[in-house]
This record gives sequence, structure tokens and C-alpha cells, in this order.
Amino acid sequence: MMRRYIEIYSIMLRNSLIREIVFFSIIFGNVDRIGDWTKWEVVLLIGTHQMIAQFFQAFFFVNVANIPELVRTGKLDSLLVLPIDSQFAVSTKQFGLDSIVNAALGGVVVCVALSRLNIVPDLTSIFLYLVALGFGVAVHYSIMLALAAVSFWIVRAQGLVYGYFNFLNIARYPDAIFPWLFRLIFGWIIPVVIIANIPARLLIKSLGQPWWLMLHLIAASTIVFLLSRGFWRFALNRYSSASS
Repeated sequence: MMRRYIEIYSIMLRNSLIREIVFFSIIFGNVDRIGDWTKWEVVLLIGTHQMIAQFFQAFFFVNVANIPELVRTGKLDSLLVLPIDSQFAVSTKQFGLDSIVNAALGGVVVCVALSRLNIVPDLTSIFLYLVALGFGVAVHYSIMLALAAVSFWIVRAQGLVYGYFNFLNIARYPDAIFPWLFRLIFGWIIPVVIIANIPARLLIKSLGQPWWLMLHLIAASTIVFLLSRGFWRFALNRYSSASS
């Protein structure tokens, strides 16, 4: 059953990628820019979001989404007795190779956009971009882990997990379209907006201080990871006392 839902989400993401490119093509038929983003820069942003979302789905989504079911059925016990960290155990049980193929589609979109922009990134920009993709995946993982940990108190918490999977799609929109308060909240407290925007900016924008953007992404992702880690351990202690 879980596998079927994951396959459906993969199809939805591929279709969403096509719809978003068509949607922004229509918008740019009437305007030249959205904030400081041109048409092909937005296309690159969408491809970047596709890569991050699919890498997250390949490595973590199936596992994190299954945590509420493990808690509800008591099957979490079999993972807790393993001589490894419990968070690692529940996060790495399965791997989705098909999502890597979908991530490659996002990579093709990024390459096409770079070609249309006549941009050949230097090695530093490429390195920062790849590292930033990893931090973007970490943000998605951390937030969904925290939502999944709510299942220690709420029996049917999978709705929260799947709800966030839909919510993460705001990451594919240019940050310039959001008001400053929204960018503040979802750039630092729940740093969803920055996870695709910052990697894209590092790759294509002429910035004098790319390290400042990278520092923002590292700081925000580290904070949300540590908070989710702490909440997981807190929730796990609650589960242990309930099982004793």
C-alpha cells in the first residue's frame, strides 16, 4: 500500500514539473521578470526543486512517512533494539531508485536552463550548488521527521506527513513573490522557501558574497535539524515509558 502511494507521488511530481514550467511560460509571456528572476532562471529554480524533492523521496520520504504506522502497530520496537541510533534506523530502511531517475529529469531541466541563459558555472559555483542541494534535502527530512514524531501522541499522524509533502512545493516558487514576513518565517523558522532558491542563486546569480547565502542555508538547516533531533528524542522517551 505504501509503495503504491509513493509511485503516485512520483507521477504527481513529474506532472507538476511540466505544469509549473508551462505555468511560468504563460506568465513570462506578459512580463519580463518576476522580481529579479528571468524566465529561464525560474525554469532552473523549478528543476532544482525537482532534484531536491526527488532526492529526499529516494532516501528518506518512504521511511519517515512510515514512522506513524510503526508506532501505531508497535513494530517500532524491533528497530529500537538494534545496536544503532534509533533515528538512523527508522530513516534508512528503504531506498527508492525510481526517484533518482526523476531527480535526473530535474538535472536535465537545470542544464537546459543554463544553456538558454548562456551560463557556464565555475567549479566553485557547482560545488556550492551541490552542497546546497544536500542541505535542502536535510531541511525536508528534519521537518517531516518532527511531524512524524507527533505520532507518539496522535494515532493518525500520517496526514501531517503527507500534508507537508504537498506544502513543500512552495519551495519551487521564486522568493521574490513572497512578502518579507513570509520570507522571514519560511526562510529561518521553517526554512522551506530557501532550500531551492539559494542553490539556484548560487549557480546563476552574479553575487559578490555567495558565502553569505550559503551560511544562511547552513545555519537554518542546522537549526531545524537539531530541533527535530531533540523533538524525536523527546518523543521517543515518551514512547519508551508507554511501552514499559
